Amino acid sequence: MTLNGRLVGWAGHGGLGQARRSAEIGEQLADDERDYLLGRLGHKLRSAVLALQESARQAAFGRPELMETVFEQAQEVARRAAAVEAAAIQPKDAARGVVLGAVLNLSLPIAARELPAGAVVLGSETALVEAFARIQEWMGGPGMTIAAEPLGSWWKISVAPGGERRPLAVPEMGEPLIRLIVDIHLEGWLDASRPDGADIYLPAQPSR
Repeated sequence: MTLNGRLVGWAGHGGLGQARRSAEIGEQLADDERDYLLGRLGHKLRSAVLALQESARQAAFGRPELMETVFEQAQEVARRAAAVEAAAIQPKDAARGVVLGAVLNLSLPIAARELPAGAVVLGSETALVEAFARIQEWMGGPGMTIAAEPLGSWWKISVAPGGERRPLAVPEMGEPLIRLIVDIHLEGWLDASRPDGADIYLPAQPSR
């Protein structure tokens, strides 16, 4: 079912009323998912801030050897704050046709890739860069591979880690945050069921 050109669900027999109801349910689910994730990320951010404050207090009162720890903890606070921002703020740039290769040049410059020349997705460039940059961290760092293939009015983008995946210190900054960006900000969907990677489906730029 579509509503104002947007996919809002699937049904054997659809109509305008059912499409509107599906859109309302989808928006409610998206709001609930965002609120839950923001709560978890906010809790992890507060924990990191408290640890930083304690280390900074000790470093200021007779333990200068903790300055390196303070620096590392400050970086962790910044990473967690960026995750909260990514979940909370809707991208301001409107959806448009974006060349997938250009996005990967910014977010995954050293990833091995197999991309057709005409791989153009429809979405916010800001959200696309954010999603793929976080996918690399979720997949275990540099060395990952990425491939794309057209699938009807979508692009299927498959990612695979280059080595052993290490659990993130904050699990919510991996799959849950990426799913929110892909599903809500980019109006696609993330399939993380494969044990050796994940698939991302993004709307294709319509042919003119």
